[in-house]
Amino acid sequence: MSRNTRERILGAALQLFNEQGEPHVTTNRIADELDISPGNLHYHFRTKGDLIQALFGSFEQQMLELLATPESREVHIEDIWFFLHLVFETIGEYRFIYRDLTDLCGRFRTIHRRFQGIIRLSMQTARYLSDGLADQGQLEAEPEELEALVRNIMLVSTFWFAFDQVVERDTNPRPDRAVWQVMGLISPYLVGSAREELSELARAYRTDSG
Repeated sequence: MSRNTRERILGAALQLFNEQGEPHVTTNRIADELDISPGNLHYHFRTKGDLIQALFGSFEQQMLELLATPESREVHIEDIWFFLHLVFETIGEYRFIYRDLTDLCGRFRTIHRRFQGIIRLSMQTARYLSDGLADQGQLEAEPEELEALVRNIMLVSTFWFAFDQVVERDTNPRPDRAVWQVMGLISPYLVGSAREELSELARAYRTDSG
């Protein structure tokens, strides 16, 4: 029962943080949502910071699993599209982190350091996939162009949700649109069958998104 209560607290906190923004949600509000006493909540999480750290740990674990270096060096555009979709779905699931990223990193040094680690690993994975396409003759870019491409991919990946919230307030996350924005960065450097494969995916995306 105790473990179930802990998981319920995490689930309710995640939902409220995502909907209202973490700074606007108190532990009492979370307890009210679950119809439990504040004391019961604090038995499982001594402070709100402990609750935030636990949620970040779950997010971090999912991201590290996704960003693990693939076993195969062979890279296909459709695989990259699917991989990005999984990453952006995870970001959407824990969007409060990205919604309040600067504030969270300022208040929690451990989260700042661990998020920097996720960024570094993300850049390594983006570079690995780009190099894989280049080795297969599917991508052509100068070294400095490739460095800029990887950095721009990370900029879009990190701040796409904040941008969407400013442009279209209170909308649900759109991982598919974020994927298309990243693929749009890669597109000018693609050649051969990779460019054709992306064109097919783009047509399907435009059809599905109306």
